Amino acid sequence: MARCGARGGSHLRSAARADLLLLGGVAVVALALPFVSSGFQTLEVTYALIFAMAILGLNILTGFSGQISLGHGAFLAIGAFTTAIGVHNLRLPYVLTIPMAGLVCGLLGFAIGLAAGRLEGIYLGLATFALGVATPDVLKKQTSLTGGVKGISIPPVTSPFTFLTDDQFFYFLCLVIAGVLFLLARNILGDRTGRAWRAVRDGELAAAAFGVNVGYYKTLAFALSAAFAGIAGSLYGLATAFVSTDAFPVQLSIALLVGAVVGGIGTIVGAIFGGLLTEFLPIYAQQLLLPVNKDLANAAPGAVQGVLLLVVLGVARGGLAGVLGNGYRRLVAQGSRPIVAQDGAPAPATPSPV
Repeated sequence: MARCGARGGSHLRSAARADLLLLGGVAVVALALPFVSSGFQTLEVTYALIFAMAILGLNILTGFSGQISLGHGAFLAIGAFTTAIGVHNLRLPYVLTIPMAGLVCGLLGFAIGLAAGRLEGIYLGLATFALGVATPDVLKKQTSLTGGVKGISIPPVTSPFTFLTDDQFFYFLCLVIAGVLFLLARNILGDRTGRAWRAVRDGELAAAAFGVNVGYYKTLAFALSAAFAGIAGSLYGLATAFVSTDAFPVQLSIALLVGAVVGGIGTIVGAIFGGLLTEFLPIYAQQLLLPVNKDLANAAPGAVQGVLLLVVLGVARGGLAGVLGNGYRRLVAQGSRPIVAQDGAPAPATPSPV
């Protein structure tokens, strides 16, 4: 029995090795990508990383703490304008404005979380939707700070290294920041705070009965989610080198929510799929239908997002992350079948002490 248990343990080790190989393969692709693609393609992937960071924050708020947000694009706008004002008006180094944007949006998210702490469901959704609608107009009126309808132009990010182009350097900058945010989210969600958020999501009354401070954790989720979106907005402004309120319509908030759901709500890796979908789906949908009809191509991004959302809600509620995760686990399980003992019973996962 001990030998059979050891063999069962080897099955777990083979699955862990498969996970490490997959993670290593993804890391190699991410590091090699800017060297095998054009500058424009590298910038497109950079935008996908930026959207992935914003969707990660939205996933923390909606997928893990159970609070819906229909106006998350407002935090991207505030983060972008924080960087633009810091670089253009205050002459600060752009590197300092990135955490500054996260701090400003985090504090604003904390304040909004306190105000919206008593709202649930459709009422919270309407309140955040109003935030997404009103924020661009409010920013547009502050002409002395935001430039009004003209916006703010900022110098593009340049590479300090001779062996990296500007696009490659900015890609790696976003990749490093994304890695830090995803690692931070993983650690928080695996800790006491993450367990409290899940308890609140599954049932506020039950969570409160077990001693969870529901109001505090809901507000904390809003603050952290807004901070992630602010950092993403800061990087978005640096990527475009021009920040205007027209770049942050309410449709952006809806696109981020659709990306979170289709990518995989309530999962960390789903934010990556959501970022890729948010960036590349409109582009390829338009290119595919442009030879057929120009008007149809213009309507393609919204239509395709709506169809994908219906498909996910109907047949794949785990999103792309759930579908691909299930397929990957089945593939690993088939590649390393569990050992069966001589009496026909499955071998234990750990050696038996008997």
